[in-house]
Amino acid sequence: MSQQKQSHPDSHLQPEATGLAKTTVEAHAKEQPLKFYAGWFCPFVQRAWLILEEKKIQYQYIEVNPYHKPKSLLDLNPRGLVPTLAYNDRPLYESTVLCEFLEDAFPDSTPKVFPEDPYERARTRIWVDFVTSRIIPAFHRFLQYQPLKGESEQQAKDGENVVRQEFLGKLKEFTREMDKEGPYFWGKEPKMVDFAIAPWAVRLWVFDYFKSGLGIPEEGQGGDDEGAWARWRKWLNAMEERDSVKATTSEKQYFVPIYQRYADNTAQSKLAKATRSGRGVP
Repeated sequence: MSQQKQSHPDSHLQPEATGLAKTTVEAHAKEQPLKFYAGWFCPFVQRAWLILEEKKIQYQYIEVNPYHKPKSLLDLNPRGLVPTLAYNDRPLYESTVLCEFLEDAFPDSTPKVFPEDPYERARTRIWVDFVTSRIIPAFHRFLQYQPLKGESEQQAKDGENVVRQEFLGKLKEFTREMDKEGPYFWGKEPKMVDFAIAPWAVRLWVFDYFKSGLGIPEEGQGGDDEGAWARWRKWLNAMEERDSVKATTSEKQYFVPIYQRYADNTAQSKLAKATRSGRGVP
């Protein structure tokens, strides 16, 4: 059994964060009541990590290879899910749950990432769910797309373009709900919706690297959709410049072998398997 785990195609990962993310990890090596079991490469991890960094909450970062899970994690959470937060040895998991928990458990921490108004808070949940249930599955259907055996080159291009346009359509639908001025989704300050999608937004380079391009028009070339794409570019630039995003993102080259397996549709993560089965996010 152990030999099978060692040979798992996704198990040979860069063992730790790099670049600015490594500096962040090292700054949170000290024992703390709040423990963050994380994998540097995982976008769901980055969701919760962004909130921890934005709010300047004290936590201990514990790196986990999801295919070689430490006993300390399994004792807390037998499913071994990453990310997991353990607060005074009480575990929680699921990235959006962790983000809400951090808002509620540390009420004096700022910035607030959920609106105080109940209606606006509910709207935030709607659009966080849209990211999770619509945008992320479309991202992975595009990334993992493979032409059917026997298809011509043109048929393969047409098939890829179908999943590309599906993904771009979800991004446009999301963007058209943004505050007109921004730069963030609800206005001048980032909120949970922004942090929910940011880990995937900063990974959009994978489509230029592994596919025939993402397909977002160049500035001024968007036709009827130019307004939406101009607003998207404004939002994306603002998120990429956030200190928290920079501090939780490793160097690009270490993501390449991970996303290569997704692009080849050979990755064995739960998300990759769910995408192949047509179920989206597991």
